Amino acid sequence: MDYQLSQLSGDVLLGIVNEQLRLHCHDREALYYELDIASELLEQKLSEAGFSYDPISNQFKGTG
Repeated sequence: MDYQLSQLSGDVLLGIVNEQLRLHCHDREALYYELDIASELLEQKLSEAGFSYDPISNQFKGTG
């Protein structure tokens, strides 16, 4: 999957990430592997856009 994820806006990245979590990945570790992206890069990009991971729903959600 080559989306050049680091270049996407936070909102677009959120959609891709949450779709992968919903359909293919049972947790964040599986997501990092599936997308072949460093966990720090993904977490930072989504955090800067105002999103954080909710382990109960296995989704990234707005922090505000």
